[in-house]
Formats: sequence, C-alpha cells, structure tokens
Amino acid sequence: MYVVYGEITLFLPYCSNLKEKRKIILSIVERIRKRFNISIAEVDEHELWQRCSLGFSAVTSKHGEIESIVEAVYSSLDRHINELQILSFHYDIIRPSDK
Repeated sequence: MYVVYGEITLFLPYCSNLKEKRKIILSIVERIRKRFNISIAEVDEHELWQRCSLGFSAVTSKHGEIESIVEAVYSSLDRHINELQILSFHYDIIRPSDK
C-alpha cells in the first residue's frame, strides 16, 4: 500500500472577490475528485481573494499509480492556466512498513 499526499499553492490573478475565487476553486476541486477519485480540499488562504492552498491525498496498491495520480492532478490544474498560476506543487509518498 502507498499513500501520496501533497499541497498546492495557487495564485488567481483575476479574482476580485471571495465569491469568484470559491467558484473557480470549487469547480477545480470537484472535477479532480470525480475524475481521479482522490481527496482534495482547500486547506489554507481561505480569506484571500487571489491565493489558494489545496491539499490532496490518495491511496494505491502500486507505486506506479502514484506518478499517474500526481501527473493527473497537475495537468488538471494546468488546464486552468488562463485563470490561475501554480506557485508550488509539493507531494510526498509514504509506504507503510510490512508486518
């Protein structure tokens, strides 16, 4: 079993209020959840109009699937390049010890 988790920091230069930001972020989060069956949520920067921090995690049985998941999340965000900039994208992999 493998666990991948990470944090993404986004800059939304064209947002002028929180309602607009939340609309964009909700759309992105829901799309990623449905397409890739991973956990993702806004975890910080809740009250800032133009910044967002997303946390994500997934569990898989094969190490090779981890890279596919990470690439899928990144490419989903990259499709919104007109609305946002990816400031940071960090992830880590945990492999629990076998008993």
